[in-house]
Amino acid sequence: MKHFVSMQDLSEQEMYKLIKKADQISRGGARPLNRQYFAANLFFEPSTRTKMSFVVAQRRLGIEVLDFMAEVSSVTKGESIYDTARTFESIGADLIVLRHQEENIARKLADAIQTPVINAGDGTGEHPTQSLLDLVTIYQEFEQFKGLKVVIAGDIKHSRVARSNAIALSTLGCEIYLTGMETWQDSSLRFPYISMDEAVEMADVLMLLRIQHERHQDHLAFDQNSYLQTYGLTIERERKMKKHAVILHPAPVNRGVEIDSSLVECERSRIFKQMKNGVAARMAVIQTLLNQGGNYNEEDFNQRHAFIG
Repeated sequence: MKHFVSMQDLSEQEMYKLIKKADQISRGGARPLNRQYFAANLFFEPSTRTKMSFVVAQRRLGIEVLDFMAEVSSVTKGESIYDTARTFESIGADLIVLRHQEENIARKLADAIQTPVINAGDGTGEHPTQSLLDLVTIYQEFEQFKGLKVVIAGDIKHSRVARSNAIALSTLGCEIYLTGMETWQDSSLRFPYISMDEAVEMADVLMLLRIQHERHQDHLAFDQNSYLQTYGLTIERERKMKKHAVILHPAPVNRGVEIDSSLVECERSRIFKQMKNGVAARMAVIQTLLNQGGNYNEEDFNQRHAFIG
C-alpha cells in the first residue's frame, strides 16, 4: 500500500488486515516507530476529531508533526497544493495527511508525489480513515461483517463518509441500505433506499449522518424538529431497534436534528467509542504506509505533469 486515499483501492483481505491491526493497537499493542519520522498535516477545512486524532496517533508513534495552518501559509500568496506538498516533501516530510474541499484532490496529489499521502477527507469524495475506524468499531461489536444489515441515514448526497462506508462495508459482505430526504439521495450509490421507520427495525448497525450544510449549493430552510421526526432517530424509533443493534455517527453531532439528544450517549450508542478508535485506526494506516514506504517511479512523471498543468 503506497497511499491511503480511497476504500475502493483496498481488497477485502487488505481491509481485514488494517482492521485487525487497529483493533490490536486499540488494546495497547503499539510501540513508537524505530526511527525519526516527520508528518505534514495539510488541513484546508475545519476539523476537530480527524485532525486531533491524527496528531495523537502520530505522537504516540513518535512522529514529529510539522506545523501547518493554511491561513498563514504561502497558500495565501497563491501557492498550489502540489507545491505546498512538494515543499514539505523536500524539507523531509515522510508522510502527508490532506484534508481539502475539492473532491479527488488526494488522488491527484498521491499520483504526483513520492511521499505517502493519506486522504483525511476530500470534499464529497471519500473519508477512508473515518471509514476504517467505523469498520473497527463494528468488528469489535460483531466480530464479523458477513450478512450484517447496515443502514446509512441522512444527507447521503453530500457525505464522503457515506460513500467510503458503503464501498467498504459492501466489500466486506454487509447488506447496505440508505435512507434520507429524497433531495439528498445519491443515485451513484447502487444500494436500496428505505424509510427511517423501516431502517430502525432492520438495522444491525444504524449509521447516522449530519446535514452537510457547507457542501450544499442550495441551502434549504427547514424545521429541525420536523426533520428529526421525519428522517432522524427519535426516542420512539430507537425503542423499535433490535436488542443488539448499535448506533454510529462520524460527528460532529447536531443534537435534536438527526438524533434526539438523549440518544447520543445511550446504551447502544458507539459514537464516542468511534472517536477513541480513530486514533488506533490512523496509527494502523501510518504504520502500514511507513513500513512499506512509497518509492517514486519515473513513470509517474506524466501524471505529475498533468496535475501541475
